[in-house]
Amino acid sequence: MRNKFLRLGVIAALCGAMTACGSSAGTSSAAASGSDAEVASGSASGTTTTASGEAFKLGGSGPLSGDASVYGIAVKNAAELAIDEINKQGGVQFEMNFQDDQADTEAAVNAYNTLADWGMQLSLLTVTSGSGQSVAPLYKEDNIFGITPSGSSTAVIYQDSENNTNPYGNVFQMCFTDPNQGKASADYLSEHTDLGTKVGIIYRNDDNYSTGIYNTFVEEAKAKNLNVVSTGTFTKGATDFSVQIKQAQDAGADIVFLPIYYQPASLVLQAAKNAGYAPTFFGCDGMDGILTQDNFDTSLAEGLYMLTPFSADAQDEKTQNFVKAYKDKYGETPNQFAADAYDAVYALAQALNNSDVTPESSTDDITAALIQQFTTMKFQGITAPGDITWNENGEVSKEPRAIVIKDGAYVSAE
Repeated sequence: MRNKFLRLGVIAALCGAMTACGSSAGTSSAAASGSDAEVASGSASGTTTTASGEAFKLGGSGPLSGDASVYGIAVKNAAELAIDEINKQGGVQFEMNFQDDQADTEAAVNAYNTLADWGMQLSLLTVTSGSGQSVAPLYKEDNIFGITPSGSSTAVIYQDSENNTNPYGNVFQMCFTDPNQGKASADYLSEHTDLGTKVGIIYRNDDNYSTGIYNTFVEEAKAKNLNVVSTGTFTKGATDFSVQIKQAQDAGADIVFLPIYYQPASLVLQAAKNAGYAPTFFGCDGMDGILTQDNFDTSLAEGLYMLTPFSADAQDEKTQNFVKAYKDKYGETPNQFAADAYDAVYALAQALNNSDVTPESSTDDITAALIQQFTTMKFQGITAPGDITWNENGEVSKEPRAIVIKDGAYVSAE
């Protein structure tokens, strides 16, 4: 029996403002009932019905309400789409229960307990890294395999996030880790000097996602001889970026690196316009969603570059089929969070098809089989142009794509 009260006490000690890819600008403890997420995705949490036969019970949680709901709804929608397709093919079958954790650590623990009571056998973990870090010890304790589509902090997959020497072993990632994004961004800018040669940086210094990318970017920028001419910082809740913009402008930065989420980035872009400052702006996967932000003038994002594992305009058949199916079902273009979730479900299906476990197998056997498969198999999905692999620590290896916003749409920068 799980001691839920003990768990809540332990998690309370762990819970901090730890965020990463897809994390909210803030958290909410409001109930999901009656939220916009319910209107968009059908329900705040729900179960996907299997096509036939016995099914693996797939759990997961994410923000289906609140500031970060754009991430959670995308993940839930894409996971449901993948499950519908997989179940119709026969073979491995899934039944999913996806809970609203509002990008809040305590709510994520409650969601985990709900899923465990339901009989979860494997999981999409959480959408955000703060929530993921809060429940990863519980997945370890119960030995349930989890793969997060979008929790990018290494703290999600490591027991010891300080020196990364003690992996959980059963928690994996589909998205890039924060350090990988920082290195990849510096490498890209060093190879594309046409975008700019004097780099200004604006990052949030009280956020794990932003600082994780920033620290690795600066280290790699030094190795690549990038000319970083200014660094501006801010903290949670900042709304005025005129000082940071003036700092970059006065330093002559012709490219500004923004390892931040799209919400503050939209304010940075507005401040730049007010100052008559027009450098090339460059972000990472947290920038995805800026074109759909309420009351945002999308013309401000024209020419914005970002590294992401997914581009909806990619011409390969898999991507185009996914984009069409997603649009047909949900009436909108999928973002990278949706794409990572779609790949995560298909990777689970591949691993299960290649193993000898069944829905009647013990959780220990299912987890052991999935770890063995994920650390040895190659997977080809829609979030990389080539093979996707994982190391024993749960970190994914895949090639990022660069995209740019043109005419109000994300297009490939290649």
